[in-house]
Amino acid sequence: MSLVKFNGNGQLPSLLDEVMGRDMDEFFNFNRNWPGITRSQVGTLVPAVNIKEDSEGYQIDVAAPGLKKEHFNLSLHNGKLTVSTQQQDQHDEKNEQGQYTKREFSYHAFSRSFWLPDSCDQEQIQARYEAGILHIVLPKKEEAKPKAPTQIQIN
Repeated sequence: MSLVKFNGNGQLPSLLDEVMGRDMDEFFNFNRNWPGITRSQVGTLVPAVNIKEDSEGYQIDVAAPGLKKEHFNLSLHNGKLTVSTQQQDQHDEKNEQGQYTKREFSYHAFSRSFWLPDSCDQEQIQARYEAGILHIVLPKKEEAKPKAPTQIQIN
């Protein structure tokens, strides 16, 4: 069984998002603040994700440059692993009298969820954030790991 991506915000993609989304994003330079993050089918920002499986387990790499590990929330509930983050910025420019001449707010957030296979040892999940990538290691249960062939003696 493989990991299944779930971006469940309860909305279905709209035709307008599909037809206009990419062109409007390019026109307004939508992703200039978070390179490597793309617009989903439902009009939200989601990071690029790589998922790899080997004999020992699974590894999920989430590309989220410009963040700190404190920005991330990683939760597991009923077999669903959710990666989420939020970041707020505020930039103020004031004149000599202390009045605002410019004030900008910025808010970025995303959430991605993955249904974990039964072979995953959910008690041993580990995560680390380095060089703009959140690495999540999901080891397999011992009984799910491939075993070397054994010789059966014939009596």
